[in-house]
Amino acid sequence: MVSPTLGIAGLWLVIVVQRLVELRIAKRNEAWAREQGAVEQGAGHYPLFFVLHTGWLLAWPVEAWLSGPALMDGWWLALAAFAVAQFLRYWAITSLGSRWNTRILVLPDAPRIRKGPYRFIPHPNYVAVIIELAAAPLVFGAWWTAGVVGVLNLALLLGIRIPAEVRALDENERQ
Repeated sequence: MVSPTLGIAGLWLVIVVQRLVELRIAKRNEAWAREQGAVEQGAGHYPLFFVLHTGWLLAWPVEAWLSGPALMDGWWLALAAFAVAQFLRYWAITSLGSRWNTRILVLPDAPRIRKGPYRFIPHPNYVAVIIELAAAPLVFGAWWTAGVVGVLNLALLLGIRIPAEVRALDENERQ
């Protein structure tokens, strides 16, 4: 069996690599979208998510290690939830294709994507992130990080990000 310390490091490394690859894809997609005339909406709140997610990425391994690295009882459920979140997130990303981004970039006169998970729920990527932000820390019993970051992320999503995104998409459809 893998030691909990190696498990923490391994999961952390997987997430870091994912994020770096995703940021690279987002940059490429941003350049493409701007070439197509996309306009960014809600740029002011973007740094809040960057700080929150970076804080999460640093906090949960530290909390898990400081509390005595161990797998939580039922860790496999948290890990399964994490895996489901990854599936949902990458399904959302591939469904959006070159329109996927970490920013709100709306292509003029482009219809909303209604394929993949978008057939069932309006913001599948955000659902995946909500699950992931709780699941990864909980594998190792980092309850505080899961709870605090989860609440802050939900507040930012529901209070700022989703309303800004919906407003931008609605305005684009009305034009």
